[in-house]
Amino acid sequence: MNKLSIFFSSRKSWTLPYIIFSAIFVVIPLLLIVVYAFTDDSGHLTLENFEKFFTHHEAINTFVYSIGIAIITTLICILLGYPAAWILSNAKLNRSKTLVVLFILPMWVNILVRTLATVALFDFFSMPLGEGALIFGMVYNFIPFMIYPIYNTLQKMDHSYIEAAQDLGANPVQVFLKAVLPLSMPGVMSGIMMVFMPTISTFAIAELLTMNNIKLFGTTIQENINNSMWNYGAALSLIMLLLIAATSLFSTDDKDNSNEGGGLW
Repeated sequence: MNKLSIFFSSRKSWTLPYIIFSAIFVVIPLLLIVVYAFTDDSGHLTLENFEKFFTHHEAINTFVYSIGIAIITTLICILLGYPAAWILSNAKLNRSKTLVVLFILPMWVNILVRTLATVALFDFFSMPLGEGALIFGMVYNFIPFMIYPIYNTLQKMDHSYIEAAQDLGANPVQVFLKAVLPLSMPGVMSGIMMVFMPTISTFAIAELLTMNNIKLFGTTIQENINNSMWNYGAALSLIMLLLIAATSLFSTDDKDNSNEGGGLW
């Protein structure tokens, strides 16, 4: 009893619920994906699932197309989200809080409901569903994830750098390019990760906004899982996870380099 009381009174015991939760809902599912990816229906070790992917041109084309859609969506979110975050960070305090809530408010609605509303909007204006609708729906659903990290970074930025640049005679464009943009890059990289990763793995938005005429990589994984092709579906999931992990490592390296340089060019 004394040992238990000492254990539960220590701060280390506070992490126990999180360790259990992570083990059940994160570690074990990831291990199952790896096991299924490298085994066949009989449970024997094999690389046939990956060979099938690399020899299946349709799956590779879908994979490349999904990356392209994710890149386009992320770039549009940056182009639209950065000015919005800049305006919000320079607005008056009460007004900026209200505007931020208005941007975040749609996130309180389920993503499927928002996507169905987008379908209804296109139907109301008699606009065809397809690739354009897909990109519009992606941007609409994920742009708040780009705006808020950038806004948060700009809001916490040390404005003495801007004042110093202005005192040295820099014009507004130079101030933005040499001071504001480099210092806001951590927020931009966070926004890229929060937009790129879910975009490349989603399938519901593509199904609803293209009437299932355009398949993304997430759709391919879902179809294989639904058809009880667990091993091949797990291999595809592992490939997508490796891509996301590589993107995360690239983002971390860029962030470390910017921190070493002091955040300025």
